[in-house]
Amino acid sequence: MEPFRHHLFVCSEEKPEGVPCCPAGGSWSIVCALKKELLAQGLDNDVQLTTCGCLGLCDDGPILVVYPGGVWYRKVEEADVAEIVRSHLCAGTPVSRLVWADAPTMKAQATEHRDRYRALLKAKDQAGIVPDDLNEAIRAFMPSRALLTALELNIFSAVDAGDAAVQVAQKIKTDPRATEMLLNVLVSLKLLEKKDGVFFNTPVSARFLTDASPDNARPALLHTANLWRRWSTLTDAVRAGTSVSARARDEAGAVSFIAAMDRNAKERSASVVKAVASGTLHRMLDLGGGSGAYSIALARAIPGLHSEILDVAEVLPLTQEKIRKAGLTARISTRAGDMLRDPFGENFDLILLSAICHMFSAEENRALFQRAHRALSPSGLLVVQDFILNPEKTAPRFATLFSLNMLVGTRAGSGYSEPEYTAWLREAGFSHIRRIPQPGPTGLLIATRDERNPL
Repeated sequence: MEPFRHHLFVCSEEKPEGVPCCPAGGSWSIVCALKKELLAQGLDNDVQLTTCGCLGLCDDGPILVVYPGGVWYRKVEEADVAEIVRSHLCAGTPVSRLVWADAPTMKAQATEHRDRYRALLKAKDQAGIVPDDLNEAIRAFMPSRALLTALELNIFSAVDAGDAAVQVAQKIKTDPRATEMLLNVLVSLKLLEKKDGVFFNTPVSARFLTDASPDNARPALLHTANLWRRWSTLTDAVRAGTSVSARARDEAGAVSFIAAMDRNAKERSASVVKAVASGTLHRMLDLGGGSGAYSIALARAIPGLHSEILDVAEVLPLTQEKIRKAGLTARISTRAGDMLRDPFGENFDLILLSAICHMFSAEENRALFQRAHRALSPSGLLVVQDFILNPEKTAPRFATLFSLNMLVGTRAGSGYSEPEYTAWLREAGFSHIRRIPQPGPTGLLIATRDERNPL
């Protein structure tokens, strides 16, 4: 059975450095070029493109296999993709200069490569060498730190349309030799390209990491650079059982934090709106609303909704500016306060706790849910969005790491499991507790105030 007219396979299996493999020869650029060309030719619904494991012919990669027919292409370059699509997939004529049809030789080379690679792995294992994937995980901080430094120095904006290392260094006031070393690393990470000593942004870095781009994510990503400093204290935090780093946040840190939260909220707000939007919602309390992205999204979706954002005083000027730009100052108000201590008010139809509960201890969250219950109108909704762990607290992976992020950054914060949230909500008097599936790493819980169990 062939559900598609053609099925393409491109090897994407990474091998240790020094071992021939298709990705080292540029197979990922082949994949990107194929996607673009298939779309341009109107074939994206007729051709299935699949990345796959090792095809055994790494010395002649990148390898592309086309079915039906089982046509094998070797040493494919990005410049060959358009010809393969138009000649083979559109006209039915394989590109003969790239076709490898010597089956006995292909099998012999694949077998030899397999045996050689197995022998390499066996020798490393017998010598007690740390496996490559474990070693890579241990050293994963290196490329991350290089990229964070590039963001802090605003290197991608400095590179602009193309510059040599010495010109980039002059722009960002750094040492030319050290700057070139960092730029070379960014080339290896495929975030820059280098031609004749001149560095250029890639499409990805130009779009997301430069000041001139409307999609510039650098202000938000700088929050991760701040997290790096806290994570360097993890060993001491595990010994102490709490954060040991200074928690003071300067103005620049506050701006990057709110930018990061705003980026996350804009990514997730559509699913929250879809889950809770209703014409019966008139008053909303957005606890720790930060940039106001959720209040803005819900106000736009529900014409009669008015929202109040409760957050700390130093954040509110940033919040108010976002509300002003959205043209919603008449429907979204702000109030400075401490959500663990200050009064909430009453008769809200909806209370939102998005990315809040992980900052607090279990006891603080219990009290927070109880106070929220009292502030809701009859049948009002409490919406909790957060990184929700499985019952064993071992997955999802990002949520387990985020729990450690709370250890290094807060007094008693943590990641919590769905059974914990459910127990706290029932204890506070909520009913009809339901988990709403949504894309991305966070979970969504919605609970209804139960009038039969007022607290």
